[in-house]
Amino acid sequence: MEPKWANSICKRALLTGFTLCIVFVTKPSSAIDIYADPEVILQNGTAGTLRCTFKSSEVVSSSTSLTWSFQSSQPDNQFSKAPYVIFYFSNGKGFPGQDEFKDRVQFIGDINKRDVSIQLSPAQFSDNGTFFCDVKNPPDVTGTPARTELRVVLKESLPQSNTAVIVGAVCGALFLLVVVAVAACIVMRMLHNRHEYEGCTSLDSVSSQAPQPRKKVESSLEGSRCTSPSGPLQGPVIYAQLDHSGSKNSFHKMEPVVYADIRKN
Repeated sequence: MEPKWANSICKRALLTGFTLCIVFVTKPSSAIDIYADPEVILQNGTAGTLRCTFKSSEVVSSSTSLTWSFQSSQPDNQFSKAPYVIFYFSNGKGFPGQDEFKDRVQFIGDINKRDVSIQLSPAQFSDNGTFFCDVKNPPDVTGTPARTELRVVLKESLPQSNTAVIVGAVCGALFLLVVVAVAACIVMRMLHNRHEYEGCTSLDSVSSQAPQPRKKVESSLEGSRCTSPSGPLQGPVIYAQLDHSGSKNSFHKMEPVVYADIRKN
């Protein structure tokens, strides 16, 4: 009994070791991340882009493959039961799928830049449904395909673009700024003209009032003249000196002496 028990233990040990060798030696497949727009709305009869990108830890090579599939949301459509391949890309070449999309699907991405987008032209109402984007980049082969819901509508049903709203708001703001600037210029010009007008009137008042001090000066002068001592003006005063000697010739000896007394006003 003991040899059989020892043999079973040895078999289990060998099996466990072999399993560990497989786990550590064999490289497990890595995951790949795929991204796409959740929803795309296109106008009927126009061209539209279905964007899809991926992230992979491995270098893109010729073995990298891309698959686009479509499943219609219309019950009476032939593609409503299961996803059908509409485009396949591998080894640097694209291969169209179903005839319904053969001439309307074009690869516009760059697989080296991890862009695998396609263009659908023209979009039709029969294209309403779900588009699947799946990428394999060995050894990154495990990943969930990205889904894009496509809605093909009339032009009247298209949602308003946010770009138009933003452009309108910017134009309105610029127009308002121009109006404010013009109003400010007008107000400043009016204030400037008013200031110049007030300056002129002040100068006129100063010039009209300037002679007044002169009047005061003249009045002061007149006052000074008036306050000067009044009285008759005296001219030159002549004094005669006579000889009282009693001689006969005294008259001839008389010498007139004139004294002038001129008084200034």
